[in-house]
Amino acid sequence: MVSTTLRALARIRVTVVYAVILAGVTTALLTLTPAVQSRIISHASTNLHNLSHGHVGTLLISAFVVDAGPFYVWLPGLVCLLALAELLWRSLRVVVVFAAGHLGATLLVGAGLTAAVELGYLSTDITRATDVGMSYGASAVLGSLGAAIPPRWRPAWAGWWIAVAVAVAGVGRDFTDIGHAVALFLGTAIATRFGQPTGWTPLRYLLLVPAASFGFLMLVNSAVAVLVSVGLGVPGALIAEAMARRLGRRAARVA
Repeated sequence: MVSTTLRALARIRVTVVYAVILAGVTTALLTLTPAVQSRIISHASTNLHNLSHGHVGTLLISAFVVDAGPFYVWLPGLVCLLALAELLWRSLRVVVVFAAGHLGATLLVGAGLTAAVELGYLSTDITRATDVGMSYGASAVLGSLGAAIPPRWRPAWAGWWIAVAVAVAGVGRDFTDIGHAVALFLGTAIATRFGQPTGWTPLRYLLLVPAASFGFLMLVNSAVAVLVSVGLGVPGALIAEAMARRLGRRAARVA
């Protein structure tokens, strides 16, 4: 039984190692005073102030510092998401897509914020905004699942998440909402180059439910965003499904 458990954990070793590190760091942070927590988070943040002063190490460190409260609230959902992706795409590909989403979204959003500050559209206060956590990387991993979803459901899945991403970016309260949408699209694009996933099993279908739920709650962080996301997501899924069926019938007639 022990060997079976170890073999199972070895298949999701990236997820296990990352979850253990996050749990340890988050627990350690919660034992500190609020003032010390704030300083640590500030030093680990990938905001414009830190990056412009050459603190490029924050691009790595920030992925291991989460200021979303006790880890037992959000870590189970994250584990389901990462584990599912790792089972479908294997460990190396999950690392690639997570890193690309985390770094790519951070740098692209940073470039946009820099331009907005320089042009006077945003206050310079934004340069010291807190920006830590795993959400960009996790958003990219969520996006990568689109290329692994069974073909029958892929159009509806894509239509739903594209609409949700547009809603999040449109009604979001801060730049991280745009970052989540960017990371989601990056993950989707990268996964199209991965080839075929390993295949679906009952366990993987079971993991998809909490994984997708966690992803949705991670992207949508206000009541307004929930309403808009669902309001756009449902018709987005239906339209994408209808278009796919129409194209399928047309292709069948041509053949």
